Amino acid sequence: MATTVFIADDQAMVRQGFGALLGAQADISVVGDADNGRTAVREVSRLLPDVVLMDVRMPEMNGLDAARAILTASLPSPVRILMLTTFDIDDYVYEALALGASGFLLKDAPAEELIRGVRVVAAGEALLAPSVTRRLIADVTSRRGSRRHASPRLSDLTPREREVLELIATGMSNSEIAASLFLAEQTVKTHVGKVLAKLGLRDRAQAVVLAYETGVVTPK
Repeated sequence: MATTVFIADDQAMVRQGFGALLGAQADISVVGDADNGRTAVREVSRLLPDVVLMDVRMPEMNGLDAARAILTASLPSPVRILMLTTFDIDDYVYEALALGASGFLLKDAPAEELIRGVRVVAAGEALLAPSVTRRLIADVTSRRGSRRHASPRLSDLTPREREVLELIATGMSNSEIAASLFLAEQTVKTHVGKVLAKLGLRDRAQAVVLAYETGVVTPK
C-alpha cells in the first residue's frame, strides 16, 4: 500500500515540485495540498494522510500551530508530520520536535533526501539521521540551558535503556544502534519501545529533545 502524503506550503512552486517528485514514486501517493495552516489542518483531518510535509512559515496559521492542532486532535489514524524549514528558524524546529513532529528537512534538501525522509517518517522513525538535525537540536538546547531540567523518570530506565537513549539522541537508527551495541535489531526495537513508554514520549524525536534537555547527552 502506498504511503499517502499531504503538502502544506504557501509557495505554489514548492507544492507542485514536491508533489511531482513524490508522486512519481511507486510507493508514495500525494493526496492533497494547502497554502496555509488553517486549510492544512482541515484537509489533513479529512484526508488522514500518513505523512504531512509542513512548512513552518505560512499565512493564517503557521506550521507550528497547524502541527500542534493536528497532533493533539483525536484522529482515527496517526498522522506523522515532517517540518520543512530553513536555518533561520531553529527555535521553531525545536518546538516542533518537542511537540511531536517526526523531524524536519531543509527546503532545499536534495530530492533523494526528501523521498527518503517521507519513507523514514512513514515507517515510524524520526528523521534525525542528518548531522544538521543533531547540530540544530544541540545548538537550540544549549542556548536554552537555563531551562534544562532533570526528569525523575530517567531513573526508571535500566542501564541498557539509558545507553539506547544516548544513542537515539545521536541520531542513530535501530540498525546502527544494534551494530554499535552488538545486539539484534529486534532487541533494540524492544528497548526503544520501553524507553519511550517509561518516559511518556510520543516518538524518537521527543526522546532526542528530552535527552538534551536533561543532560543525558550534551552538545558537542
